[in-house]
Amino acid sequence: QVQLVESGGGLVQPGGSLRLSCAASGISLRANSMAWYRQAPGKQRESVATITSGRSVSYADSVKGRFTISRDNAKNTVYLQMNNLQSEDTARYYCFSTGWWGQGTQVTVSS
Repeated sequence: QVQLVESGGGLVQPGGSLRLSCAASGISLRANSMAWYRQAPGKQRESVATITSGRSVSYADSVKGRFTISRDNAKNTVYLQMNNLQSEDTARYYCFSTGWWGQGTQVTVSS
């Protein structure tokens, strides 16, 4: 059974930072690509960042230069460091790998 468990969301002021974590079980993140998605109310789910098994990374244009995806093989965990957060980053963030989704973690950017 594959499980992806996100954590690290919360309420942050504009310009602030958060680090999201996605802990995996039943799957090796070092052997598979993993992606972070987000979905804001009334909007479609969109890809935010992806890391491949070879550690190649890609980002949505809207987060380039502000978000960083990384992986800790020993912990089988992928992270999303989010800096200079803006109100438009408010969404529920999900991790995804090999057809499996986590339950998501809410990020709210508000003053």
